[in-house]
Amino acid sequence: MKSLVTVDTINGEIVNCSLCERLVTYRLQVGKNKVRRYLNEIYWAKPVTGLGDIEGKLLIIGLAPGAHGANRTGRLFTGDHSGQWLMRALYETGFSNNPTSISENDGLILKNVFITSCIRCAPPSNKPLTSELLNCSNYLIKELELLRNVKVVICLGLIAFQTYCRINNLKKLQFYHLANYKVNDKYLIASYHPSRQNTNTKRLTWPMWIKVFDRAKTILLGNN
Repeated sequence: MKSLVTVDTINGEIVNCSLCERLVTYRLQVGKNKVRRYLNEIYWAKPVTGLGDIEGKLLIIGLAPGAHGANRTGRLFTGDHSGQWLMRALYETGFSNNPTSISENDGLILKNVFITSCIRCAPPSNKPLTSELLNCSNYLIKELELLRNVKVVICLGLIAFQTYCRINNLKKLQFYHLANYKVNDKYLIASYHPSRQNTNTKRLTWPMWIKVFDRAKTILLGNN
């Protein structure tokens, strides 16, 4: 008899995963050799699961846990710069009850949205290997099978976009900020990732960023 796949079973597999030796070594090393501002904190230092509403209509796919963000707090886009940008945007467009994401105990509630990532462990220099992406893709594929209500997918960054396209056999789609594709019964939106590298250099500005979520909201309202 085939076992029932649920969010809990997927999350259990993710948290206990040790497929990628390089990533295991790095996330544990970061958790041990903490930066000064977090010296008194206990790092999660394990693979990080998705979060939010599995019945939601909006799916956001990021790259990976931040070394001193999600790898520390245990929750994606929590406790770092990228998380501040994402949660503020979700709050301003009605997808979150809170404009910040500080810790697992901050009362954050996501509305009609599920957030996940291509890689579940923090990679060195934020650069996962192809083999690591392939290993982690199995978890994303399982999540996608459960996310039956999704109408809009936002991919944050080129790697997330390429991973989603590969999984769904979508070919010849170009990545650029605010790229918008109708794929079967879903809309795929591409965005630059809200990393410091992009926001500090103004490659991604706040007006550019919030437009991504305004577009997603407009599409979802039209699908209701």
